[in-house]
Order: sequence, then C-alpha cells, then structure tokens
Amino acid sequence: MPPLTDFAARAGSLVKSVTEATRSLAEASNDLLVQPTVRLGVTGLARSGKTVFTTALVHQLTGLHPLPALRASQEGRLRRARLVPQPDDAVPRFSYEDHLAALTEARRWPRSTDRISQLRLEIDYERKSGWRTGPASLMVDIVDYPGEWLLDLALIEQTYEGWSRETIVAAERPGRAAMAAPWLASLRALDPNQPLDEVVAERASEAFTTYLAAVRAGPEAVATTPPGRFLMPGDLAGSPALTFAPLILDGPVNPDSLGGLMQRRFEAYKSRVVTPFFRDHFQRIDRQIVLVDVLAAVDAGAAALAELEEALDRVLMTLRVGRNTVLSRLFAPRADRILFAATKADHLHHASHDRLDALLRLLVARSLRRTEAAGAHVSTQALASVRSTRETVVHDGPASFRAVAGTPEAGESIDGETFDGETEAAIFPGELPERPEAVLEGAVTPGSLRFPRFRPPAVPRDALGRPGRLPQIRLDRALNFLIGDRLA
Repeated sequence: MPPLTDFAARAGSLVKSVTEATRSLAEASNDLLVQPTVRLGVTGLARSGKTVFTTALVHQLTGLHPLPALRASQEGRLRRARLVPQPDDAVPRFSYEDHLAALTEARRWPRSTDRISQLRLEIDYERKSGWRTGPASLMVDIVDYPGEWLLDLALIEQTYEGWSRETIVAAERPGRAAMAAPWLASLRALDPNQPLDEVVAERASEAFTTYLAAVRAGPEAVATTPPGRFLMPGDLAGSPALTFAPLILDGPVNPDSLGGLMQRRFEAYKSRVVTPFFRDHFQRIDRQIVLVDVLAAVDAGAAALAELEEALDRVLMTLRVGRNTVLSRLFAPRADRILFAATKADHLHHASHDRLDALLRLLVARSLRRTEAAGAHVSTQALASVRSTRETVVHDGPASFRAVAGTPEAGESIDGETFDGETEAAIFPGELPERPEAVLEGAVTPGSLRFPRFRPPAVPRDALGRPGRLPQIRLDRALNFLIGDRLA
C-alpha cells in the first residue's frame, strides 16, 4: 500500500491543478464572454531595451500616431487608446510617465527593468466590415519583466546536483575561465560534506554572485546564467533563498552539511521564487515578445554569439506555447504568438535591417521549428522602439559610405574621439554580411563595428506641452504581429 505521504503529495498536486484551472476558466470566460483581453509579456536579455519598448508602445498607441504596418491604424479604425487601472493589485505599475519624460525631456534612456511591472491599455476600434461591424474595445495587459526571470524557469525541472555541474562546466569554458577563476578557486576549497556554517555559505554565495556580475558585464552580457535574482534581488536581498551556490559534488551529501544546506536553499529558490512567478504571471501570458541585443553579440565575437544562441534556445524551451483552442484557453492557456525582436536597428543603415533580422532568425532556427510544430505563430523582427539616429552619407575622398547620424552620449568614444553628449556626429557603423551564416563563421571581426550609445532624439512639443511623436523603426510591424489579429 502506498505510504500516506504519497497520497498527500498527489492530493496537493490535484488541488493545485484544480485551483489553476479554476482561475484560467474565470479569466478566459471573462475574455470570451465579457471583455476581450490579451495579456502581452515583454521581456528580453540584458540591455535589450525592454523598458523603451513598453514606453514606446504605449506612447504610439495613446497618441494615435500613424502606424502604417498596424492594419487597424492604416485602415483608420483605431478610435482611442488610454491607460486604465491595471487588474493585478499586487503587481507594481510600470512607470510609463516617468520613462516617457526621461526619453522626451531629459533625452536619456530610462533605467533598466529590474522587477515585474504592469500596465493596462484600453483600445477602442472599429471592427472591419462584415458580419461583425461596429465599435469594439480590447484590453491589453502589458506585463514587463526581466529576461533573467524567464531563464530561471528552466531551474524548475533541474536538481541541485545537475545545476551545479552545468554551471561549473559553463564557467570553465575558454570564454569565461578567466573571469570565473577567483570563484572556481574558492569553490575547490570547499568540501560539500563539511559542517554546516552560515558564514561559509554566505561567502560562497557572494563569490558566485561576483562571478555572475562579471559575466553580465563582459562580452557575453547578451546571455545570462541563472539564478537571475542574484543580480537583481529586489526585496529578496539578504534572504536565505538567495544565499546558495554550486558545489563540486562527487556523491550524496549529508543533509546537515554545507552541501545539504545549499541543496535545501536551491529547492527553496525554486518553490518560493521561481514557481510563484510561473504560476501567477508567466503561465497567463497570451502573447510574448523577447527583445535581443544581437548587435552586441556580433560585435563581441563568436563566443558571445554561441552563448546568445544557447540562451535563446533556453528561452523557447521555457515558453508555454501552442495553438489556443476554446478548451485550452479555459483550462491551460498558452502563448500562441511569440516574437523575437533584434533591437537597436537604428544603429545600422536600413540596408542592413533585413540582414539583422535574418541573423536573428538563424540564431533561433532550431527552436522555431520546435515551437511552430506546437502550433504557435513565431516570428522575428529587427526594430528600434525609439529611433535615435537618421541616415546620411559620409564621404572619404572619392569613396562614400552609408552612415547614421545622431548625438552620442557623453563619454562615448570612436577612433580616439570622445563625445560631449551635445554634438551630433555621423558614423559609419559597418555592414552585416548579406549571408547571415558568414557572421557565425567569423566574417565580422570583433570590435570592427561602431555602435556608440546615442541619446534619444529631440522631439517637438505641442501647445499643451505634450511630447510629439517619437520616431521608430518597424515597431508597427511588431504590434501588428502581436495584437493586430485582435483588432480585426
């Protein structure tokens, strides 16, 4: 006869499943029968422009600015878009007004995403001609969260032993060995079966966190190594759930040893941090955009590109994707549209935009086949949520080069010239190869491209002091893919 603990575990799992299904049923019923709603997840790997994307999306829609590639806008069917109170009272509100002011008044980029936040946008529109004519409205719940949290979802299925082994192997790779050396040296001095010591555990965790910070600051910053909360702890700073680290394990560990403590805290991180995020937020996403700074990886070289490809594959592995039916929306909702977007397209001349898109598609090709087989619509797009440059031509004797012009931030330096943050400059950034495979084969020498950080553009203000339209590149295409079908 199975022990009572097995029955208890099964009962708990059943109760959890029923609870989740009940919530999905309530939310889907409201969507299907009362108020159409789409929940849009916005995330991305480090320095990819998540905050700028969300700010620009709301700015373009609430201002009813022309968006030619968004069919409802192009056809003149958008009537109004406005921010309304968000549905989740326990989630911080996305600071849209502050971020817009940073872009348009201070002409500086908003601070990076370090926690989950949310906005609700109500869009009034006219349905297309046909049997469903007349006015309608769509609620778009925008959930903005760090990409590090997304990659943490892979930990749910991992054991402490497996995670430790995988993390240590990754740290010993040629591209990381130098920055990992101090941490690995301290790690080799630890015995997993030594007596439990809180001070030793804290020092091990601090050494591991220092290594993670070095990885993020280095050329592989486009990728991440979980746990993501170690670098952005928020209200969990100092918590025992964030005080653990990998260990070199040769066999079972004593529960009362250092290894036993690390193992328990790893499991606590999964159950108290990662799983609630999956259950309360991520599982409810209908549409998802993943922003990627591909150009930073190209400029860093082959190792960074390989790291990025691996990270993107892990992202798609964690996404709950597939074609939604009435039943799946009621009991097991899935993200049925996924967009991978290569940001900062404004750093390149438009002749390279399609090449940037093709490179991103190549990086996710393997994952795209698997995801599309599940019935989800997946696409890639090169874009600039806010365009900080304009195109021009640079002449060098008889030769001319397609360049971009903008205002580099103070302290940015190119070819020995350091900019003051006020002077505009025309820069030839270089070109991506026509064949995307050539980038992976080393056709672009690391450091040969010129991608200074430009300030946001100056935009005029109207008589009421409101900012004018922020220029963008292909943001309207992204919106059409993500929500265009819901505005038909």
